[in-house]
Amino acid sequence: MGSEGPPAVTIHVTGFKKFHGVAENPTETIVSNLKDYVKKKGLPKGVILGSCSILETAGQGAVAPLYQTLQSAINRDENESSNPGRVMWIHFGVNSGATKFAIENRAVNEATFRCPDEMGWKPQKVPIIPADGGISRARETSLPVEEITNALAKMGYEVMNSDDAGRFVCNYVYYHSLRFAEQNGIKSLFVHVPLFFTVDEGTQMQFAASLLEVLASLC
Repeated sequence: MGSEGPPAVTIHVTGFKKFHGVAENPTETIVSNLKDYVKKKGLPKGVILGSCSILETAGQGAVAPLYQTLQSAINRDENESSNPGRVMWIHFGVNSGATKFAIENRAVNEATFRCPDEMGWKPQKVPIIPADGGISRARETSLPVEEITNALAKMGYEVMNSDDAGRFVCNYVYYHSLRFAEQNGIKSLFVHVPLFFTVDEGTQMQFAASLLEVLASLC
């Protein structure tokens, strides 16, 4: 028997529903349509597209469903194979003022919401996870953000890396996900996308598929 190569990477994806000021969230469309899109285009070798989930645009009130989503994917991967391989989360969020895609390097342990989330919560300078310490604590992804950004730029996308995911729900979810990833030996990445008005839906769907391809080549 020859070498079978590294185990496949299973990539689970999330997007968000609408929120204040964004009646139609592009990430809900991207994530809802991603499986059909890549089925037509073909997945990169070594990638399994796992769950595609849409999260409430909420912090504290949506933590339990978030953890159920994260944990259920781990459980499913373990149950489906004696060699579950590698697991990764990609979280898509929208930055309504952006003109480029942004690969987020880190999240900060601070919730300071500029407006109430979809469950009415508006924290100010609150630690996301008090056990982690103060609001200056940050967690970084273990994925090579600069390499990912450079590879996507070479494919023709307007993309940048970022050290600031804001202090709203995107940062809140990313912080929880990075902590969960560290505890479970998996990887997590957050990507901010523009509105469809700025970068059209077709380009954004292509970008999401390209991101899967880049991650497969680097991981």
